Amino acid sequence: MLDRRAFLAVCSRFGVSATLLPGVLWAMADENGTITRDMIDKAADIADVPIADEYKNMMLESLNDLKKGYEAIYALHIKNEVAPSFIFDPVLPGMKFDTQRRPIRLSAAPAVHASGTPKNLEEVAFYSARQLGELVRTKKVSSSALTEMYITRLKRYDPLLKFVITLTEDRAKAQAKEADREIAAGKYRGPLHGLPWGAKDLLAVKGYPTTWGAGGFQKQEIDEDAMVVKRLDAAGAVLVAKLTLGALALGDKWFGGMTRNPWNPKQGSSGSSAGSASATVAGCVAFAIGSETLGSISSPSTRCGATGLRPTFGRVPRTGAMALSWTMDKLGPLCRAVEDCAVVLSAIYGPDGKDRTVKNVAFNWEGGSDWRKLRVGYLDKDFSSQPPQQQQQPKQEKNLTEAEKKKHAEDAAQQAAFRAMREYDHKYDQAALEKLRTMGVELVPLELPKLPYRNMVIMLEAEAAAAFDELTRTGRDKLLTSQGKDDWPNSFRTSRFIPAVEYIQASRARMLAMEQVAKVFEQVDVIVAPTNSTQLVVTNLTGHPAVIVPNGFRGEDAPKPRVDENGDLQPGGPGTPVSLTFLGNLYGEAKMLSLAKAYQDATDFHLKHPALAAGQES
Repeated sequence: MLDRRAFLAVCSRFGVSATLLPGVLWAMADENGTITRDMIDKAADIADVPIADEYKNMMLESLNDLKKGYEAIYALHIKNEVAPSFIFDPVLPGMKFDTQRRPIRLSAAPAVHASGTPKNLEEVAFYSARQLGELVRTKKVSSSALTEMYITRLKRYDPLLKFVITLTEDRAKAQAKEADREIAAGKYRGPLHGLPWGAKDLLAVKGYPTTWGAGGFQKQEIDEDAMVVKRLDAAGAVLVAKLTLGALALGDKWFGGMTRNPWNPKQGSSGSSAGSASATVAGCVAFAIGSETLGSISSPSTRCGATGLRPTFGRVPRTGAMALSWTMDKLGPLCRAVEDCAVVLSAIYGPDGKDRTVKNVAFNWEGGSDWRKLRVGYLDKDFSSQPPQQQQQPKQEKNLTEAEKKKHAEDAAQQAAFRAMREYDHKYDQAALEKLRTMGVELVPLELPKLPYRNMVIMLEAEAAAAFDELTRTGRDKLLTSQGKDDWPNSFRTSRFIPAVEYIQASRARMLAMEQVAKVFEQVDVIVAPTNSTQLVVTNLTGHPAVIVPNGFRGEDAPKPRVDENGDLQPGGPGTPVSLTFLGNLYGEAKMLSLAKAYQDATDFHLKHPALAAGQES
């Protein structure tokens, strides 16, 4: 069908874009998008717009030629895996990076089970990947036993938390058996050898469905392994499950239900790396891989209490992963400790010859590096200011229907609840700064440039609409689970009306953001920030890395979360985790993780784990 945006552009050329005519004419177009001269006449009459006869003929030719051109592109049935010809590069002129890759240097080996092989293997279910790796390396625990234990836990807690889409049990058992054989023969591949992990189900795994969490894609199989899967295979890790994501990487609702927060299963886990966060925090995998376009690692890490790493854009190849936004998608690990993230990143980063965004920049992790030498900034205003008061809209109750009045009351109550939670959480941010100061960190107050970052997000929306254009045009978007105003089906439809010029303008504004944020990072190596602040949008647009760590748990005096109409709890409430974010310079993950590890070592939030009741239906 004729693209409405192009249609409006043609109308604009004839000076009628600001009138009623385009809308009226569009409504008259037949089901194939064909425009006739008679339609132009009728639309012009209704809109009271005089159009000369010679213009009508030219308009007909232009509009219907456009239709033929679009159909030629549609006929290609371009797959999601095909990227546009342009490449987003967050690196600015003059920036230089280390390209010499050196062997990973871990911190001192962690203490593991003192009495040798645990009698009950589930005692180690919540161990960090580093601790589990030591158990396997020292042959206190076999990969096969560890794999069986985690598969059992996945099956036990999935009815409660709904974090599994597909168990890869046969593949996992074969990999674990091979890992045990190699380790027994002295062929040890490194700290991930024999460790069971889970993949967000937007990563292709040959021989298994890759569902993207979306209705209509439940049986989709992609005949390859994603590059990240191949690299973890090479590291000796054992893939035990393909984990949930919100449909097409939005939220925590997928075709099988809603993934849950292990700390309070009446709440969603947030998303879209929903299963990756939930399963990791529930002690059902050693670590997981997720993805972030705009908060999809950060948000579930915060909600569930995981330690999540969003690497620099262009650090990890996305080959074999579902594309949502070619200029913003990033793959990264969700773990139980910071150094786990460093170990996983060491295994998966670097060029693969296919993802053209990935640069040859070294990530050299040194677990014992001196973080005290780092220059550290913090977002002063984001930490010191309370959440802004919601502006009250003038009430016009007499002109509203009962349904509208109810909706307004619900919105007001939700805003009040959100503000109460933000005000309560403010003390955790303050405590984090105080803890860093007692560690000897000299914090430099900083502020991010003031730019219309939210308006630049139309780039993501337009790219997502393009990535799933055929889904929209064929009407198959009706198969997706969620169909509300903020869900993908509506977003994909409305994003078709973003003018190409405005997409380019947003890209130009994004360049200004990259240049100005780069100047802020010239002053420091790491920035400490509240997780739920403007930085989340800013750094996803500029491509900067972030690590999100648990930063405490809400007390019994925390505001009680509201209950949705469907019975689910809103975020927050007693016993649920809060988080803190460390931001790094482009390709500066090593320094960023070094400070985050020091902070995590000085606290014990990441060592706590939820008490789960097996077999419950949420």
